[in-house]
Amino acid sequence: MINASRTDKAKTFRDLHAGKSLLILPNVWDPLGAALLEELGYPAVATASASISYTHGVADGENLKFSDLLILLKKITAAVHIPVTADIESGYAHSEEELRENIHQILEAGIVGVNIEDYDFKNKMLYPIEVQCKRLRAVRETVEAAGIPLYINARTDVYVKGTEWVSAGKKWEETRNRGMAYLKAGADGIYPITMNREQDIKKLVTALSCPVNILAIPGIPDLKRLTQIGVARLSTGPGFLKIAVRAMKRAALQLLNGEGLTTITENEITSEYLKKLVSHAG
Repeated sequence: MINASRTDKAKTFRDLHAGKSLLILPNVWDPLGAALLEELGYPAVATASASISYTHGVADGENLKFSDLLILLKKITAAVHIPVTADIESGYAHSEEELRENIHQILEAGIVGVNIEDYDFKNKMLYPIEVQCKRLRAVRETVEAAGIPLYINARTDVYVKGTEWVSAGKKWEETRNRGMAYLKAGADGIYPITMNREQDIKKLVTALSCPVNILAIPGIPDLKRLTQIGVARLSTGPGFLKIAVRAMKRAALQLLNGEGLTTITENEITSEYLKKLVSHAG
């Protein structure tokens, strides 16, 4: 993978969704986390917009400048030799032309896959299906013109943000309809974020016959069962950031109470280990 081109990495990443095993992508927010996952043997790296936003001191929802996101993504792709897929929220674009330009820049940053959602941050609502399909076609046309088979993971926010527009009993049907339309528009896989009931997930996998991405949240089936029902990909979202913050919070509270010094002094993660992780970057 060291000398692989972006096209090779894109093909490799695409193939990871076609195997019998579940593609597990713990989402990272910096080059060090990406290097750690590569060192542990993960075949690809994914970012999480929420984790990146929080660690930059802003709320999730395209509040981070797109230029700052690009700088970070370039650092992450430079830190590892495996494929990197990026969460680009709704594409940081209010027009098709702007979306095409942003995708060009995403490709130039070395990214070979994207999550792109159907939520309109400007108007605070889900994009109509036909509008999101136009946006997805613009992304597909852009990457095909560039000759890079970018993996488009079409996220739909029906379950998390569609309450005001979709009744509770119709969320699965709306998700299926959007998924079918998005696939026709050029998406490679569907990400029904926060869908967690096994029966809903299983029905969607069967109905769409495409790679389905599930978020690791309470209520989802275990890893073995997700594999059995045909889920292709599992994301942790900001889950790893929450674990890191929990560990830091616990250690900090111990120190505040005059305890827990050995948590710091006897940590098996040494400075030498961290240096090793970043020594092969580039």
